[in-house]
Amino acid sequence: MTSSVQVGSLSFPAPVMTASGTAGHAAEFARYFPLSELGAVVVKSLASFEWAGNPAPRVHPAGPGMINAVGLQGPGVEHWLAEELPALLRTGARVVASIWGRTVEDYQRAAEQLASAPAAVVAVEVNLSCPNLEGRRGIFAHDAELSAEVMRVTEAVGRPRWAKLSPNTDRVVEVAAAVHEAGAEALTLVNTLLGMVLDPRTGRPALGAGGGGYSGRPMHAVAVRTVYDVRAALPEVPIIGVGGVATGWDAAELLLAGANAVQVGTASFLDPRASHRIQAELLAWCAERGVTCGQLSGMAHRGGLPPSVG
Repeated sequence: MTSSVQVGSLSFPAPVMTASGTAGHAAEFARYFPLSELGAVVVKSLASFEWAGNPAPRVHPAGPGMINAVGLQGPGVEHWLAEELPALLRTGARVVASIWGRTVEDYQRAAEQLASAPAAVVAVEVNLSCPNLEGRRGIFAHDAELSAEVMRVTEAVGRPRWAKLSPNTDRVVEVAAAVHEAGAEALTLVNTLLGMVLDPRTGRPALGAGGGGYSGRPMHAVAVRTVYDVRAALPEVPIIGVGGVATGWDAAELLLAGANAVQVGTASFLDPRASHRIQAELLAWCAERGVTCGQLSGMAHRGGLPPSVG
């Protein structure tokens, strides 16, 4: 039974990818499992310039989830292409780059720099939704017109673009429609929720930047709902589901809701092998029921699992 999935114009041999920001910029996870066995490795978001990120502490537990304010630390696109990407390509992984910016022009410059990337960088995820710059610029993905403008100016990257959107707005369907019309071939749903944790010893925010992005298992239901709503409104637009995926069933649930592929993020902080394990669990779950991941995609909108499958 095939494990391949289709995301727009791209075919991937497996359904699970790493989520941006959780697997580094290069081959950091290669010591734990063969990266080529995943659908793709989505690297941490890059700007057109080097960026130091937020002050420490940057990561903190938040009940059964996690909160972070890393602040998009990165070496910049050009340094990544020259110094970090080669090691990742040597693993045989399919690579999805991720870009961010403080302005529309920042995104445009990052896309232009990535245009020279080798063909193994199969797509570019345009991160419109990181919450860690809130208070400086706000979240691009809360504004449909601004998000669409970013998608238009990133066309120079010359390969499929995926728009990564925010769950922190009731306009997510509107934004999804706008970015797709502006050139996003697929949608990555969703980034983290806005959150804050206070230190019981001081009564002050536990993170150096104050608030941050809340992720992990408790937000999975939010991701499922968002994927489901966007698939219902935009049935032809490819979706990559992400948010609180810790088991094969979590991944299957996002596929049922309408995703074409799945990303694993916060679970990798607890276990760097998580994405590989979850993919194996998902494929075993599908095999037991005699369905492929492609057949599973959107089945919740078509009456759910048939009795002979569920």
